[in-house]
Amino acid sequence: MEFNEHKAIYLQIAESLCERILNGKWNAEDRIPSVRELGATLGVNPNTVARTYEHLQQREIIYNKRGIGFFVTPGARKQILKTLRDRFLKEELPVFFKRMDMLSITLNEIENYYKQDSK
Repeated sequence: MEFNEHKAIYLQIAESLCERILNGKWNAEDRIPSVRELGATLGVNPNTVARTYEHLQQREIIYNKRGIGFFVTPGARKQILKTLRDRFLKEELPVFFKRMDMLSITLNEIENYYKQDSK
């Protein structure tokens, strides 16, 4: 995994783990790699992975079965989708609309382009 220097590594790892859940690589109740396993795989300090797991636990994406490991929370996929959708609507879409306005692109043009691209 290549890291972006402009964003905290633990957040980048969290996004990667969420993508695995969204892509169906990990399902509800699946065990995920231990802190040490993931740290070794990614070549990062286990403390960074521990911070990632703490972040994901707070968001109710994963949970810890003491002495057994970390698991994907039932409903994690739905929670991730809600978070990403909200972020898109509040942060990315306004920028997109502003750019559309600046370039005088209409919603009809976008719709036509979308229909052509999805064929």
